[in-house]
Amino acid sequence: MYWWGKQLSIGVISLFFLIFGIDLLISIYRLNSPHEFIMGFFAASLIILISAVGLLYPAVRIFTRLRTKNVDEDDSNQ
Repeated sequence: MYWWGKQLSIGVISLFFLIFGIDLLISIYRLNSPHEFIMGFFAASLIILISAVGLLYPAVRIFTRLRTKNVDEDDSNQ
């Protein structure tokens, strides 16, 4: 049960930061200073990249666990 909660919490936190990064990226386009735009653009892109990895990590772990569980069930039936 702890494992599922950990994966779910990582996914939810990553989803929050993905939405935050996209919102930040949209708001960056309203800036007038080129220096602030470049710094904000790279910061928002990094937030989006890290949160995307944070969403993929639990998805791959859950898929692998379910796939392994199905293989174990098929082997035990034979």
